[in-house]
Amino acid sequence: MKLIRRLHLYLGCFFAPLLIFFTVTGWHQMFHDRQKNVGEGTTLWDRLADVHVDQIYVSESAMAFSPRAFQYLVVVMAIALIITVVLGVVLAARTLRRPWTVWLTLALGVVVPVLLLWLGQRR
Repeated sequence: MKLIRRLHLYLGCFFAPLLIFFTVTGWHQMFHDRQKNVGEGTTLWDRLADVHVDQIYVSESAMAFSPRAFQYLVVVMAIALIITVVLGVVLAARTLRRPWTVWLTLALGVVVPVLLLWLGQRR
């Protein structure tokens, strides 16, 4: 259990800033149309949207753009997020006296978003 807790802790702490970045920029894009092409943004939000969508931070001093290294980091982040979430569920199920509450909460975490998407369909 100590190894699982430490792995969960370190993966979560290492990737937390990047996850927060993608969450904030994704939330911002959900409510604001992205009208410009890559590199045409003038505001900080436009440039951060370029990082979120195209993995490129356009700067006047850059001669060429290669997002490959950042894309690999994002893939590693996604894998680590999945591992961290699974470890968190395992820890929760093993720590609580009533593990059925973990499974009920997980089930609600699936059912509620699906229900909201289904209710939001235009007919």
